[in-house]
This record gives sequence, structure tokens and C-alpha cells, in this order.
Amino acid sequence: MKPFLDEDFLLSTDTARHLYHRYAEPCPIIDYHCHLPVRQIADNVRFRNVGELFLAGDHYKWRAMSAYGYTNDFIRTSGDEERFMAYAKAMPRMLGNPLYHWTHLELKRVFGITEPLCGENAKAVWDKANAMLAQEDFRARRLIEQFNVKVLCTTDDPVDSLADHERIAADPDCQVKVLPAFRPDNVVECENPGFAAYLGRLSAVAGVPVRTVDDVLCALDNRVQYFHEHGSRLADHGLDRVPWVQVDRKKAEIALRQALRGEPMDGECAEHYRTAILLGLGESYDRRGWVQQYHIASLREVNTRALTAYGPNTGYDAIADEPFAWKLSRLLDAQEREGRLPKTILYTLNPAFNYAVAAVAGAFQGGTPGKVQFGTAWWFADQLDGMREQMKTLASLGLLSTFVGMVTDSRSFVSYPRHEYFRRLLCDIIGTWVENGEYPDDEKTLGSILRGICCENATRYFGFTL
Repeated sequence: MKPFLDEDFLLSTDTARHLYHRYAEPCPIIDYHCHLPVRQIADNVRFRNVGELFLAGDHYKWRAMSAYGYTNDFIRTSGDEERFMAYAKAMPRMLGNPLYHWTHLELKRVFGITEPLCGENAKAVWDKANAMLAQEDFRARRLIEQFNVKVLCTTDDPVDSLADHERIAADPDCQVKVLPAFRPDNVVECENPGFAAYLGRLSAVAGVPVRTVDDVLCALDNRVQYFHEHGSRLADHGLDRVPWVQVDRKKAEIALRQALRGEPMDGECAEHYRTAILLGLGESYDRRGWVQQYHIASLREVNTRALTAYGPNTGYDAIADEPFAWKLSRLLDAQEREGRLPKTILYTLNPAFNYAVAAVAGAFQGGTPGKVQFGTAWWFADQLDGMREQMKTLASLGLLSTFVGMVTDSRSFVSYPRHEYFRRLLCDIIGTWVENGEYPDDEKTLGSILRGICCENATRYFGFTL
């Protein structure tokens, strides 16, 4: 029987163990998509306690607690200590859930705690972790640095001032490159409540009166340039539904006018508006050498009562199953036909579409290694089986060796062991291929591929300087 979570955790062959410890484990982390609150990094916050650190914003953990039977009010309104004790009590029942591995990796890597968490030892864990969090080396920035993170990209709205990013960039104490990422969902999703008011904010910060679709694109281009000057080199798009029509600008203008007047929006015209904005943004990104990321197949806020009580992004999303491959291919093709397809990463929340997404990505390659990427297993798929399937699918239909690797996609400062988890699985897959005689035992090439996937490919792809 193997020990729980030992140094060879998830590494089932001698080759996997060697590749991980020699090549993957020492690599720095390039976290090009996360949701860490940039103000907490700028302020270099000290966390009150391990309850705040582990549970304040992690809706993966909230969902598990809810499934165990705790009420949603308790999970979201109880005190830090009470909530942590409840989470610890539920922990032994989370076998098979990635949280069981993630939580214990977090405890081991951050606090040196190796005993499995449970209700009986929760108070001892609480006391030891809190004593360490009181030290300077456990403030927000030091936690990030502890995991050898060299670059992290936050998620920022086009109207953000980026003042906190400016504070970080001017502070020599921060050893991590913290860059903004452009997230224009509030401009694209024209049927959302508050859209007209949001356009007023965009108009003000961009200095562009917004009356037409071209005005919207001009304002967005101004903000892309502003983000570029602050070091941004990538954009995030939450495309829960992939929009696509052959754009009729008259219909797009009708949708915008309806929105600005506060009138009900014609659904067909709204699709023309969304497609026009995405195509215009793709051109802005391409001119600056940016990367666009499309996050596809999320079903947002399915529990209306919970949304009303707790707001968005609190753990009530699901996986969408609406087909999108044809629309996605048309959207990319429209950019490609104009010679304006930027480097692109495609993520699907629904693993049933893995092969479809990988095949679409494979049709738009050339000029840049892995120009259109099949992105890492994302959100609900971000677990042992999901990661394996994503990597094997990419290897089957594309080139795993050009993959830009893992992201945290997290609001937690202790989520970086997920990179370790990913790297162990990657080495186990490759090590198995070698030991099965499916790939030669060519350590020089294998080491180069692993360093690429773990950090070097992303650094080159995004154009980061370390």
C-alpha cells in the first residue's frame, strides 16, 4: 500500500517519478489566468486566520460543504473558525473529490501539516496554521512567492483604473510580475441588466461618446491600449454561448440603440451585436500580439433563490450542453479570413466536447507553435480524470508538446498546489507511454517537452519577460 500523499503521489512508474522530480517539479509557475483580488496583492494583506485563507472565496469548497449537509446560510455567514471546523469535519467524507487532495496539499505545502484533516484534529490545525499566518512570511505576496510563481494575470474589467496594478508595479518589494487581463464580458453581453449604464462608464473612462457600434469598438480599443501600456498581453472571454452570425451592421446598430434607450432587445439583432464586438476585439488583440481566451459551456447561476440571497459567483453554476462547434469554427474563420486571428486559447467546461474543441483548434494553426490552443481542463473538469482526458485528447489530435499548460482559475492564494497536481499527472501520463514502449526513453527530449508545458511555452506564447 502506498503512503498517503507522499513525494511520489500520483507517479506510478519509475520514469514518471524521475521526470517529475528532475524536470517538472523545479519549474516556476506562470499563472496566466486567475481571479486573485489584485488589491489584496497590492496591500500584501495579512490573513486573519486559516478559515479566511481557505474558505472566504472558494466556492469549490462551499459546494462540497453544502453537499455534506450544511445550510447555505451557515456556509456564507458563519464566522471563520466555525466554518473551518465544519469544513474539517466534512473532509473525511470527500474521498474521490479533488478537494481532498487539494486541501491536504495546501496544508502540507504551506504549513507543513501532513496529518489528514478531520474534526478531531481541526483545532490543532487551526492553532498551528494561525500561528504561522501571523508571521511576515505568510502575507499574501509571500504565499505566492513561496510557490515560485513568476507571473500571474488577474481578471480585470475594461473600465478598471488598474490603480492597484500600478501600485504593485512601482513596489520593488513585490517579486512576482502581476499583470492585468482584459475581461470585456460586460460589453459583449448586451442583454444583461445594467448594460446601458455600463456603456456610460466605458464611454467616460475611454473618452469616447458611445452612440454606434463603431463607437463601442473605438472605446474598447482605447482600453485595450491602456491595458497594453500596463503590461497586459491577453484577454478573457466568458462565452457561455458562442455567438455567431454573418454580421449585418444595421441589425447590430438596432440592438445597441434599443439597449441605450432601455427598450427590450431584439434577440436576433443582439446576436449581430455580440458577433461584431468579438470580431472587432479580435482585431484589436491581433494588432498588439495579444492572446484571446474563450471560456465556453458554462451554465451560470442556475439556482435563482441562491443568486438572490448570495449574489453571483457563489457556487451555483453548472455545465452547459448546447452544441457550439460550428459557431466557434465560423467565429475563428471570420477572424482568419481577414488575417486577424490572434493567438487563441479555447476552454470547454463540458468534457463531452473535448474532441470537438481540439479538432477545431487544429484547423487554425500555423506561424506560432500551438497558435490556437486547446486549453487546460477547466473548473468542474479541473480534477484528476478531467486533466488526464484533456491532455490525452490534445496529444491525440494536436501537439501536447506545444501546450501552454495549467492555470489556477482561482480566487484562493493557496491554490498553487493545483499546478503540482497537474504536473504529477502530466509526468505520469508521459512516463507510462515511455514504459509501455509507446515513446523512446529520450530524456533530453522529454525534459525539454516537460519544461515547455510547465512554464517555457507559456512564457514564449504570451511574450512575458521574466
